[in-house]
Amino acid sequence: MPETQPENDGKGSEADRAPETAAQRRARRAQFLRDLMEARALRDRVQPRRARAARMRQQMRMRTFRW
Repeated sequence: MPETQPENDGKGSEADRAPETAAQRRARRAQFLRDLMEARALRDRVQPRRARAARMRQQMRMRTFRW
């Protein structure tokens, strides 16, 4: 399984770099969520039967949910 953390590229250790700002974190999170939605849409296109079954399960959960 590939590493999810970037390798040390010789620019200093993790502690030497400036802390991530809130704006940078939000931008990184927004990009991640866009990629996630794109991957889900692709999966739904290539597996329509599974996607339909998942939609039906979600609808049933919402119908039986009590406020």
